[in-house]
Amino acid sequence: MNMHKPLTAPLLATLLMTLACASVQAQGVYRIVGPDGKVTFSDRPPADANANAQPARTANETPAIANGALPYELRQVANRFPVTLYTGNDCPPCTSARNLLTSRGVPFTERTVSSNEDIAAFQRLSGGTGLPFGTIGGQQLAGFSEGEWVQYLDAAGYPKQSALPRNYRQPAPTPLVAVKAAEPAAAASAPAPAAPSRARPPAPVNDGPSPSNPAGIRF
Repeated sequence: MNMHKPLTAPLLATLLMTLACASVQAQGVYRIVGPDGKVTFSDRPPADANANAQPARTANETPAIANGALPYELRQVANRFPVTLYTGNDCPPCTSARNLLTSRGVPFTERTVSSNEDIAAFQRLSGGTGLPFGTIGGQQLAGFSEGEWVQYLDAAGYPKQSALPRNYRQPAPTPLVAVKAAEPAAAASAPAPAAPSRARPPAPVNDGPSPSNPAGIRF
């Protein structure tokens, strides 16, 4: 376990100001699909009006409604300084960060970074590729140092011991970039209309005599 010094009043004030300023200055990440179908990520909307841009999910998109069942004081902190943890596969420090938040009773959102789109969005969001990566409000924490994370959680006002209800369930991790459902296959082309049947030629006129008309009379 990493040791950390108690927060002094000046340090606490500095951390709180940092958290507040970072929350105001935090920027979103846009997932941009150009007219040619190429996907890029940017912190600014596209200049091309024909491009399709959608905000990629970021730390600031933690829905406040998910905190509705929390105790009042914890809910106030969680809505003001939402915590998001970015993790990857086979990442022991990611597990350590998750365990810290869980043991302390910090409600958090976990985003996984695994697909190429996840990685591109994460690089735009964090400016790097290292995991774990955490945000408390708009404050970014690269890597995992228990002492540093504890200090920022303290500064944000999270309880030192879990205050979560017994029936609280941590939301399952989700990809950083939402996976779109496969578009339905194009409708099968309608079968070609059947060729019109040829009209049957009229029965040939019998000009000669027949059993019913032995004289071969025509009208």
